[in-house]
Amino acid sequence: MKKLVSMVSAVLVSASVSSTVLAQDTLAMVVSTLNNPFFVAMKGGAEIEAAKLGYKLIVLDSQNDPSKELANVEDLTVRGVKAILINPTDSDAVSNAIRIANRSDIPVLTLDRGATRGDVVSHIASDNVAGGAMAGKYIADKLGANVKVLQLEGIAGTSAARERGQGFMQAVDSSKMNLLASQPADFDRAKGLDVMENLLAANPNVEAVFAQNDEMALGALRAIKASGKDVMIVGFDGTDDGIAAVKRGLLAATVAQQPGLIGSLGVATADKILKQETVAKNIAVPLKIIAK
Repeated sequence: MKKLVSMVSAVLVSASVSSTVLAQDTLAMVVSTLNNPFFVAMKGGAEIEAAKLGYKLIVLDSQNDPSKELANVEDLTVRGVKAILINPTDSDAVSNAIRIANRSDIPVLTLDRGATRGDVVSHIASDNVAGGAMAGKYIADKLGANVKVLQLEGIAGTSAARERGQGFMQAVDSSKMNLLASQPADFDRAKGLDVMENLLAANPNVEAVFAQNDEMALGALRAIKASGKDVMIVGFDGTDDGIAAVKRGLLAATVAQQPGLIGSLGVATADKILKQETVAKNIAVPLKIIAK
């Protein structure tokens, strides 16, 4: 009986130690949606870097739902992860989730989209304002002043949509482009198609479109092809599908981010934080225009 008790005690101690070790070696990534190639690539970059550095990485999909995002973070605090990398569904709403992690003393890093409130140790993203301006300048350089343009906006409330729009409007003003209309299509290909159909009907004289991501650009492409019009389309993100469309001459250009690099830098930065190393509050990932 004493041997049995000793064996049970040993197993319980072993399980406890294993659980502690797991928690020490576990990072988490909460993604706004995995129904988007950009964020799938970000996840892939994070997974590769986590494996290289010896971490287990938990990835949870918020399905573009702030309440799901909040539940994901609550779950991760219970699991005792050592750091949370979060790609917000909404820059305001995510603050509630971040505060939950803050109360549990779990460091938080934001990826691609920022947070308006809460304690974030580091934000890793492209310069979206500069990217929006690059897209606008490309259109103006190719089609000249007074070009008639439309804009497809991303999800309202996200820093990415706000900043890309801000940069694009800077280019519109400086190049004296004629912005006919600007409407949200929520970074979604199907919505990009629907919104573009309506915008084309209301603005038949449009000459160019800036879509704040490649998914919306590809949706807009379908609507424009169906209309028979000749309209320049510039996207944003540099996804595989977007770049392929540029190479085929279907999109004029895309402002290429590096989502895999954003993910890997997020994990590498979390590793430094856990090792008590100093990290930058904002880490910029380079952008470039990809055109045929």
